[in-house]
Amino acid sequence: MAKTSAISGFYKLARETRIDEVKSFSGLTEAQAKILLAANPLLAATAEKTSENVISVHGLPFSVATNFIINGCESLVPMSIEEPSVVAAASNAAKLCRDTGGFSANADPPVMIGQIQIIGIKDAKAVAKKLNGAKDEILKFSEPFAANIAAYGGGLRGFSAKALDTKRGEMAVAEFHIDVRDSMGANTVNTILEGAAPKIAEISGGKVCLRIISNLAVLRLARATAIWKAEIIGADAVEGILDAWAFAEADIYRCATHNKGIMNGIDAVAVATGNDWRAVEAGAHAYAAISGRYSSLTRYRKLPNGDLQGEIELPMAVAIVGGATRSLPSAQVALSISGVKSAGELACMIASVGLAQNFAALKALSTEGIQRGHMELHAKNIAIAAGAEGAEIDAVATQMASEKSISTKRAGEILAAARKKK
Repeated sequence: MAKTSAISGFYKLARETRIDEVKSFSGLTEAQAKILLAANPLLAATAEKTSENVISVHGLPFSVATNFIINGCESLVPMSIEEPSVVAAASNAAKLCRDTGGFSANADPPVMIGQIQIIGIKDAKAVAKKLNGAKDEILKFSEPFAANIAAYGGGLRGFSAKALDTKRGEMAVAEFHIDVRDSMGANTVNTILEGAAPKIAEISGGKVCLRIISNLAVLRLARATAIWKAEIIGADAVEGILDAWAFAEADIYRCATHNKGIMNGIDAVAVATGNDWRAVEAGAHAYAAISGRYSSLTRYRKLPNGDLQGEIELPMAVAIVGGATRSLPSAQVALSISGVKSAGELACMIASVGLAQNFAALKALSTEGIQRGHMELHAKNIAIAAGAEGAEIDAVATQMASEKSISTKRAGEILAAARKKK
């Protein structure tokens, strides 16, 4: 039987059964399955070595989104997030486009930009021109500092300089383009910048100040596209999604929430896989405003046959090696579940999830409204907040959902009545 990520009733299965299904799908080892089953994947000793001033470990739910087909491959998507509607929405959006082949995605080569700031100069344009003229000399000087990443097929890919007029006077910026392979790249880029700094100072005649990676990774974009059939989602939903997207494109207040919804899914995958979700967030929102006007990271259009096509494009500097991707056992399990073999494949998966998340949100907002389904999925959290434990949680949540009255107050009333009766 062919492997499929469309696992029927996955959310209804017992947790142990879900783990068995994921283990079978992804080929997890017994040790990896035990990490998931233990539900305590980060030891205090590991936490001590990965952060500072550690006093405990903060946990997040570790989920998988089902139904995804990405570039023709059936995929389970690891997600770490406290909001159940995010995982459910992504899974549903992926299910609704399976008939059209799921998501097609691609990612640029993993080239990051590193910047060296030059101050103490009188003519920034002249300095930038001088640095650009010495491009070959600068790259040759910098090669030894890129030797480690070059051994893996990466390394220096370009150089340019520019002038800036700032509130502190004229400055020049030297920018290196560096292929960081399957890493996020911060340490690699910053090491090369530190090594190259003396040559930049010598040629420019200025003082080198900041030497730092840019999180606006415009040379490392990821894109995904999908088609949802009108006969499946409904012609009204197609029109509603187009109207909702147009609203976000026209109004920055709506667009902020629109893009935040995209990042709900993207961040969840980044966290699960041990990636720097803050860097991904910074790059995404900066890219949304790169034209000088903050706009949607997604685009939608109605095809001639009435179907809906969605697209997303954004910087995606993620890794499958180095940092927390290696030091956190749960991140390693997440990467095994994802099935990705490169940072580019992970970028494609994350972009696909971002598009799925946005489609699901716009569909809910423009049709039945987002609050009903959102609150029903939060019913268990509300029951827990009211003091429900064990079997009480499902009982209280189910009754609230059936009554369509979901609140901490109602949860407390139901819980008190059940305990009194018991």
